[in-house]
Amino acid sequence: MIALVKILKYFSIKKTQFILGFFVMFIGCDLSRELISFSGETMGTTYNIKVISASKIFDVKTIKLEVDSLLNELNKQMSTWDTESEISKFNISSSSKIFNISTSFMTVLRNAYDISVKTNGLFDVTVYDLMKSWGFGPNPLTEIPSQSEIDSILVYTGFNNIVLLDNGIIKSHPKTKLDLNAIAKGYAVDVVFYHIQSKGFTDIFIEIGGELRCSGYNQNNEKWLIGIENPMELISSDNNITGVIKLDNKSVATSGNYRNFINLRGENLGHTINPLTGYPIKTDILSVTTIANSCMEADAWATALMTMDYETGLEILSANNNIKAIWIIKSKDEELKIRMSNNIDLKNSIYPIIK
Repeated sequence: MIALVKILKYFSIKKTQFILGFFVMFIGCDLSRELISFSGETMGTTYNIKVISASKIFDVKTIKLEVDSLLNELNKQMSTWDTESEISKFNISSSSKIFNISTSFMTVLRNAYDISVKTNGLFDVTVYDLMKSWGFGPNPLTEIPSQSEIDSILVYTGFNNIVLLDNGIIKSHPKTKLDLNAIAKGYAVDVVFYHIQSKGFTDIFIEIGGELRCSGYNQNNEKWLIGIENPMELISSDNNITGVIKLDNKSVATSGNYRNFINLRGENLGHTINPLTGYPIKTDILSVTTIANSCMEADAWATALMTMDYETGLEILSANNNIKAIWIIKSKDEELKIRMSNNIDLKNSIYPIIK
């Protein structure tokens, strides 16, 4: 994790790095509202939790142990990096019999299936072998796959190859494997959020690997402010913040290819794979930031929207108005511009906003 601290007017800024996107939280200072924070490691990344307590006692040690236990349990269910997890055992199996999974696992799969339907298959959690063939995930391959190799994987890739039942799931093809990296982390944020909320707290900030969810107000008794990272910062810009949004009891996630890529035989390949073609996408979109009620939704939709052009994404969101999005796009003349779905108030944008 890389943390950079800068001062901007009356706010202190903390920058948190993660695989798919980056956010900055602005926190004011009001001594009448105590800021309690703690952090840890999970899912191959870090988590940060901030709670404002004006009167209730917040037992940091106990709640941290509870949070770590919750996250550890989710890893045992949905981590492809854990060879003993539920998902790893499912992936290894070639059986067509019912495979029993935990309630949380099923919740994530049902939501993933719903988004797959809404995006016509551009969001898909059966991409495990596609990701592996392009050098991502556990035990990745190190050569660019041939067309015949891609075609052979596409035979058993597709969300329709998984049947969801009340008491478990079934593979329609013995080789189908699951990868929940594009949705499970967001779900974990929601689980932790609800756990802390159940303790009676309302002013909450939860972040896992950059996926985040907020409710209530920050230490200065104002809505949480989130800064969206400038994707050009890595290249030539001195300004690491594209703009700022005010988060009103919502979740935020970002997907982009400008940080997470691999180099195969001298070619940089972004991590977003089109599950319909089997190839990494080539796009003028540098990143998509999504705002949703749940972090699970925000996480999945950010990945889904990266697989399509802006016009297609905007059209799909018109039928799913509970999701809002901000696109950062590079034009043919190498200039960056911002496109947004309706009703987003982006402050201090350093790039032109195109209506």
